[in-house]
Amino acid sequence: MSAHAPTRLTQLAHEVGDPVSSLWRRLRRGVRLIRRQADWERFAGEGWPDRIMQEPLTDREHKKQGRSIGRMVLTDGRDKLIVYLKRHYRLPWLHGVIATLFPGRASSPGLQEWQRIRWAQEQGFPVPRPVAAGQFVGPWGKLTGFLAVEELHGMLPLHEAIPLAAKALDARTFVRWKRGLTAELARLARELHQRKVFHKDLYFCHFYIPESLTRTLPSDWTNHAVMIDLHRLSRHTIGSVIWQVKDLAQLLFSSEVEGVTARDRVRFWKLYRQNWPNGKCPGAWLRPLVKWKWAVYRRHNQRKPSAVPYEQQRSAA
Repeated sequence: MSAHAPTRLTQLAHEVGDPVSSLWRRLRRGVRLIRRQADWERFAGEGWPDRIMQEPLTDREHKKQGRSIGRMVLTDGRDKLIVYLKRHYRLPWLHGVIATLFPGRASSPGLQEWQRIRWAQEQGFPVPRPVAAGQFVGPWGKLTGFLAVEELHGMLPLHEAIPLAAKALDARTFVRWKRGLTAELARLARELHQRKVFHKDLYFCHFYIPESLTRTLPSDWTNHAVMIDLHRLSRHTIGSVIWQVKDLAQLLFSSEVEGVTARDRVRFWKLYRQNWPNGKCPGAWLRPLVKWKWAVYRRHNQRKPSAVPYEQQRSAA
């Protein structure tokens, strides 16, 4: 992937036409902005936009502060589509006003994440397939929205996959296994940061690999670590170092799982600093900043009275 590829994160994929109506009509009756893949309606059924915000989930539902996420199994005959459905029921009134004034703009978190996933796809990053997204605006400034992404079937987050591989593989093979994975994580982080784009939630639990790879040594790790939860993904040219430090410190903090060693972390740092264009390799000054931020995360985690393990905290977020 070229570091100079387009980095516009605001472009919508026009699967359907954008709404056109008068401001007064949008204020009184509202407006919808929908994005979907070609196969979505076959599984979702006729009239799905009227039901999507109330549709019961199949399992794994988690609710928090006006939003929910859960697993939904959709069928069409023998065919099956499994998605994770994120829904936001209460969004700031100001966001609803902006969505009313600019009905073709993504103002809800679900539609914004759809844009970011589509951008990542266009840039060649391994991400889940977005299936549908939409926002429902009005009347009178109300705003709700959703996002459906296809389930990563047969895949595990890194904080679960690495300990499994440590037990399944012999010691020498496991070291080679980690080298390949470390190189891929360094590549993905570098490719993002070269574009001045930052994940802002770059934890191990937001990388998934096939469960089958915990029992074998891949010949090539490229695109086998899938990034999820891109709702905070943003491009920053001013103050980019702040976000770069945060991304790297989050990755470092979350690497404290069984099977990961200090040598692995040093290897990641060396690989991350390779192959930057035009001699823009991060200087040695970046490393102490990342270690300082990592220490901040550790102190914050240790002060929590519940002492809930990191991976459980992130999974419930």
